[in-house]
Amino acid sequence: MNATTARDRPQPILVMHQVRGGYGDADILQGVSLAVMPQEIVVIVGPNGAGKSTAMKAVFGLVRIRSGAIVFDGEDITGWSPDRIVRRGISYVPQVDNVFREMTVHENLEMGAFLSKGDLSAAFDRIYALFPDLKAKRHALAGDLSGGQRQMVAMGRALMLEPKLLLLDEPTAGLSPKYMQQIFQICRDVRDSGVSILLVEQHAKQALAFCDRGYVLATGANRHEGSGRELLEDPEIAQMFLGG
Repeated sequence: MNATTARDRPQPILVMHQVRGGYGDADILQGVSLAVMPQEIVVIVGPNGAGKSTAMKAVFGLVRIRSGAIVFDGEDITGWSPDRIVRRGISYVPQVDNVFREMTVHENLEMGAFLSKGDLSAAFDRIYALFPDLKAKRHALAGDLSGGQRQMVAMGRALMLEPKLLLLDEPTAGLSPKYMQQIFQICRDVRDSGVSILLVEQHAKQALAFCDRGYVLATGANRHEGSGRELLEDPEIAQMFLGG
């Protein structure tokens, strides 16, 4: 028999199932569901106030979850603290305040390996190979770098512990088109190295053009999902969510 059994099929590394929650008494998320497969880039897009960043923060334990479940690599992590989630294999890069400006690039990367007790030389080599711009700037203060280079530092630091899943909140915010494309290419390289990526993006068209799959959220709930190409080519989605 050639039929593929359910056990043989790849299982999602991350699943959010009907998650409701938010801040204080307000539920920003109204039953959001999504999945990320191993070695896949998934983007969340939608209008302002849609709950995109809140959904990502829920995965990382930064949002109070009232109902639903979050499963990572086969284990229910709903309600876990961020430090426990990091140890489990998820790294998160927030949109702002994501580098130590008074530290050098090298020191920033070293901070990302705070759970490692051994020799970090292999980890540094891996990150500098992925971000060659940073190797030349390794002794420079992070605060003296361009916005695109600081974003590379933040991503590099998050990758020092070799996570299975990387969460990126608006990684191209405020960047020039050149650096935006460079960050997207780095995301592909990270994915090809074996790390799954879930990111939130305001540059919806550009993000959908490079991702594997996408989810469109509106008012804290799922509206559409599909491959990046499918979402880009859907005229209704383009009119309502992508600016025509």
